[in-house]
Amino acid sequence: QVQLVASGGGLVQPGGSLRLSCAASGFASDTYVTCWFRQAPGPERERVSFISSSNGNTYYADSVKGRFTISRDNAKNTVYLQMNNLKPEDTGIYYCATADDGINWLAGLIDHWGQGTQVTVSS
Repeated sequence: QVQLVASGGGLVQPGGSLRLSCAASGFASDTYVTCWFRQAPGPERERVSFISSSNGNTYYADSVKGRFTISRDNAKNTVYLQMNNLKPEDTGIYYCATADDGINWLAGLIDHWGQGTQVTVSS
């Protein structure tokens, strides 16, 4: 069984930091991308970041570039999203997910979803 467990969300003041974790287990293949989406109040789910397990390539949305950093601990099979200088517009539910590759991720062809973790940025 494939499982993705997201954690690390919380309540922070503007300018603060959080580190989200996505622990993966049960994958038969180690070639996939781990990605983060977020759901703000509204219908659209925004692509935030991904990292490839095969080559380490990363992607960041323009809205978070320079503030967020995605990384991987292969020994723990865990992906982290370090979020610095948080803004109120970063508030939302953050979801960890996997796709076969970056092309599928771009097309929205997600293979597995983890449970969301709430991030709230407020004074």
